[in-house]
Amino acid sequence: MTDNNKIPYKIYLEESERPKQWYNVRADMKNKPAPLLNPGTLKPMTAEELNHVFCDELVKQELDDTTAYFDIPQEIQDFYKMYRPSPLVRAYCLEKALDTPAKIYYKFEGNNTSGSHKLNSAIAQAYYAKKQGLKGVTTETGAGQWGTALSMACAYLGLDCRVYMVKCSYEQKPFRREVMRTYGANVTPSPSESTQVGRKILAEHPGTSGSLGCAISEAVEDATTHEGYRYVLGSVLSQVLLHQSVIGLETKAALDKYGITPDIIIGCAGGGSNLGGLISPFMGEKLKGEKDYRIIAVEPASCPSLTRGKYAYDFCDTGMVCPLAKMYTLGSGFIPSPNHAGGLRYHGMSSVLSQLYDDGLMEAVSVEQTSVFEAATKFARIEGILPAPESSHAIKVAMDEALKCKETGEAKTIVFGLTGTGYFDMVAYGKYNDGEMSDYIPTDEDLAVGFAGLPKVD
Repeated sequence: MTDNNKIPYKIYLEESERPKQWYNVRADMKNKPAPLLNPGTLKPMTAEELNHVFCDELVKQELDDTTAYFDIPQEIQDFYKMYRPSPLVRAYCLEKALDTPAKIYYKFEGNNTSGSHKLNSAIAQAYYAKKQGLKGVTTETGAGQWGTALSMACAYLGLDCRVYMVKCSYEQKPFRREVMRTYGANVTPSPSESTQVGRKILAEHPGTSGSLGCAISEAVEDATTHEGYRYVLGSVLSQVLLHQSVIGLETKAALDKYGITPDIIIGCAGGGSNLGGLISPFMGEKLKGEKDYRIIAVEPASCPSLTRGKYAYDFCDTGMVCPLAKMYTLGSGFIPSPNHAGGLRYHGMSSVLSQLYDDGLMEAVSVEQTSVFEAATKFARIEGILPAPESSHAIKVAMDEALKCKETGEAKTIVFGLTGTGYFDMVAYGKYNDGEMSDYIPTDEDLAVGFAGLPKVD
């Protein structure tokens, strides 16, 4: 069944084959992710404490590291029908262009109006907020895809949506901003004068381009100071990785249809939602000793939390108002350069992925943005999809691995996540096309500043 002639260009699952449950990889982890800590007491956060910030049901999902499967509510399944199952594509054209014996597949999550995988968790979090009787939710967004997805979900359910968008992305992606506003969201460039923490950050870093850490602080303050609101997050947290497991579950089901076992699985990594979702069922098999896969996280060289960060407890946000998470981090005070992969400009990494990486169950590499856009441009011309800058990190390394196969003659099977489209990233593509894009790699001295601010936790 693995004969090339029998594998279609796009593998679609039937509607009836969509996952009916989310998979919680933590249940199969021997070493569980370290608990979130209260920054005041340095004790594990309780459900009661987290309920002030997050929706009640989401708190239960966040704290549950033993339940392997969670039923997907029917209302969320009905929404998923609009754009799921998403296709698993055999990149025949790319294989031919690279002249590689490798077999390349990508899971395409950009086939919805939000343009990315973010909608998988946005509708879930908005649903639980609505079910709890809340007025609305607040959030941050980097590239704007999470904010777009959440605005869509809130419009569908009749919830107010307040988005704090990283300032450099707010300026680079005006059309993404307008999509959010079209769906009814209020969009504020962060850091802003709208919140106390925003004013503090601006006073300490005048003219800053912002970061996801800054925007998180503002969104949390907004939620906790307004009755009937809760904060929702597009990445990093375990609950988000849980919802995103539909990506990996569909990917595995599509591969299993044709008896395909991947050798290498690749995803871009910023906070961890996409990568964690893609690899979840494969990592589950690896944890249980059933199969082995080579899993690669790809991050920007300008914000290298896994490859150059420290594994320590740190604040999830720049304003230091969120719980402490044990993760690979560059320090909550680290402000990345204004590169064009806004969704990957986060100082830390999911606690789940951090633990898996520390246990040696996956690899990480960092790549520079000019090489990423070179790969993105080549992919667009060959496969016909204009990829998001974030996704293009995975494309770059997938192409590198395929070219290695060309050298060795190995016909490895490579699967990567194409998390979204880049149609609102034309400022970035313009910079690349005009030869105005540069690479920035922080020095050890730059990173030392962020590390110096890590909280002292035994």
